[in-house]
Amino acid sequence: MRIQLEQCEVRSLCCEDAESLALHANNRNVWINLRDAFPHPYSRTDAEAFIERCLQPPETTFAIAVEAQAVGAIGFLPGKDVERLSAEIGYWIGESFWNRGIMTRVVAAVTEFAMREHELTRVYATPFGWNEASARVLEKAGYVLEGVMRGGAIKDGKVVDKYLYAYVRDSNAGP
Repeated sequence: MRIQLEQCEVRSLCCEDAESLALHANNRNVWINLRDAFPHPYSRTDAEAFIERCLQPPETTFAIAVEAQAVGAIGFLPGKDVERLSAEIGYWIGESFWNRGIMTRVVAAVTEFAMREHELTRVYATPFGWNEASARVLEKAGYVLEGVMRGGAIKDGKVVDKYLYAYVRDSNAGP
């Protein structure tokens, strides 16, 4: 998969991405906004294991590349059973690429790709309450705040709120 955007490209991960991913992922400021499954510190071995998992079908996780170097990742997890038309999206990018508008374009492009290729009607994200930058990314990408999940997570030893944002293709869905 490859989506060319103005400042970057979203593409399939490859084994050669391990060193660059490890370099950009090994950052507490990146880790603090992600789930605990994302290790910290983040090593090349972690990156290699991540890439290996992502190369298993179906391909739903991709590299965010700037000047051919993987500087982040984005992926979506399709729902199952009655939630099979929904997917959760998650993403990160190296701190040196923050505040450039890259992630907004990436989220919008991957949301469209996920909806088209997997016939989804809804893609959602649940950033931590303190992550205002991610909330802005989602809003600029067309997502709508649906609610606050008070005390919905624990991160770095603290119970925190989570926002629920969603992009819904057909707002008339229902019985």
